[in-house]
Amino acid sequence: MSRDKVDVWVGMFVLLGAAALVFLALQAGNLGSMRLGQSTYDIKANFENIGGLKMRAAVKSAGVVIGRVVAIDFDDKRFQAVATLQLDSRYRFPDDSSVKILTSGLLGEQYIGIEAGGSDDLFKAGSTAKYTQSAIVLENLISQFLYGKAAEGPPATPAPAAAAPAAPEPAAKP
Repeated sequence: MSRDKVDVWVGMFVLLGAAALVFLALQAGNLGSMRLGQSTYDIKANFENIGGLKMRAAVKSAGVVIGRVVAIDFDDKRFQAVATLQLDSRYRFPDDSSVKILTSGLLGEQYIGIEAGGSDDLFKAGSTAKYTQSAIVLENLISQFLYGKAAEGPPATPAPAAAAPAAPEPAAKP
């Protein structure tokens, strides 16, 4: 094989490796599912605590990704976090739908889950979800468990049982 052919093959291998690295970076950054020209609408949801929710986190319904978190702000009048969700316009939800912050697995990444309500009116662009559930923070659950156990006090030790009378021995036969 001539030197020029080897150079071309090495160049193609390097380009393929660079494309693979770009693909992995997009997947790791949750940017792989972006589609250009996709029609979307935004809704807002207020939460007492967003836990570890991050920008670009998935918005799912029934396990299907239907959008992304595009902004996280703080409302200094209500003292709540405000998440702006960008939903694909193909998916329309009733305006009484429940919006929750959920976790993938025990310690996995957090995402938004939407459970459809029963209203005939749908979310419109700029709507605010009425029913939200904040993130469950593992540290808070552990501290509640520990403080609850401490408030109960030490476990009661049972009193020693009184000695039961011994059963009579059977009489020996002569």
